[in-house]
Amino acid sequence: MTPLAITFLILAIVIVWGGLVASAVFLRRHPEVADYPGGGVDDHREDVAPLERDT
Repeated sequence: MTPLAITFLILAIVIVWGGLVASAVFLRRHPEVADYPGGGVDDHREDVAPLERDT
């Protein structure tokens, strides 16, 4: 392998494993959302679906 290929291999490994470590650390510090935003009003749109026709 050329030195350039080894450099890119190391860079790719650092990016992938670094992202994994960073996400694990973030999840360790913030394990769960404490408060969710308020939801919208349920307007029962699934009750009034468009007509389905066989063609």
